[in-house]
Amino acid sequence: MGAAYFYHLTRSPVEQALAMLIDRALAQGWRVAVRGREAARMDWLDQKLWLGPEEGFLPHGLAGGPHDADQPVLLTTAPDCPNNAACVMAIDGAEVTEAEAAGLERLCVLFDGNDDAAVERARGQWKALTDAGTAAQYWSEEDGRWQKKAERG
Repeated sequence: MGAAYFYHLTRSPVEQALAMLIDRALAQGWRVAVRGREAARMDWLDQKLWLGPEEGFLPHGLAGGPHDADQPVLLTTAPDCPNNAACVMAIDGAEVTEAEAAGLERLCVLFDGNDDAAVERARGQWKALTDAGTAAQYWSEEDGRWQKKAERG
């Protein structure tokens, strides 16, 4: 059974936090699916990740291409993971489920701490996952560096 890690973004933009987390997941040997809610937002994220520094290149692709299954990092709005991801990173309130978390190495939920609706959505996801027995950690960057603020399971 995997664990869910919640990342409360208050200083870093989502693309910066994702780049750090994706790099760590790839270092573990995991394939990653980054799940959003809107195709236009995923296209924007794709462009941001391609513009990163050369030494920080993150191999990735947008879902819907002929090579989705081969992508180490797949940006998608769909609930499935054609790249056989061991880690799913949900942004913008994308859906996550207890059953999905159980089948992954890691489920990451990134949310904008400056958006009250996003915070409430993340709280609901935390409650649903932990009530179902998913181990979870809550991380915040409010002090300028990432600190674990809570842990369940």
